[in-house]
Amino acid sequence: MKERTRKVCVTGLGIALFAGLSLCLQVPVFDNYYLCLGYAVMAVWSCLFGTFSGMAVGSLGVVIYCLLISGLRGMPGWAAGNLVIGAMIGPAYALSRRLPSKWGLALNVAAAVAASAAGILGVKSAVEWMLYSQPFAVRAAKNLTGFIADAAMLTLSAPLGPILASPARKVFPRLDV
Repeated sequence: MKERTRKVCVTGLGIALFAGLSLCLQVPVFDNYYLCLGYAVMAVWSCLFGTFSGMAVGSLGVVIYCLLISGLRGMPGWAAGNLVIGAMIGPAYALSRRLPSKWGLALNVAAAVAASAAGILGVKSAVEWMLYSQPFAVRAAKNLTGFIADAAMLTLSAPLGPILASPARKVFPRLDV
């Protein structure tokens, strides 16, 4: 099997894991929001398989999840926001591999919080502002709980990629691990 085909298959596995964990394991933290464990998959895939894989896992995983649970409600904003999150954490994770472990972890945590802010408070709010014609500040305030929960999940997941890198190299020796 060619390397590109392997990467597409591994990314598809990540998308399925994102949707599956989001559907099956929901840890409530706010009245209307929960920790989405799919973001752990997005973080690991961004770290192990690169930025584009992480972007696809986050964006397409949330599309599948939303279509199964609530239809189109909320999906365009989440999908666009996850593209931005993946685009930001992927390069940070790649850079953190070359740093000492404590600095690499600090970079990953800072990237997780900044990416969640840009993706959820910025992009998701802007998409919903355009779609629903509500003021941007109202959308951003409504998305604050999502930002907190997603930033927390990505922050908690930051050490998983480096921990899983060695076993992943054994399973996927030719992929960007």
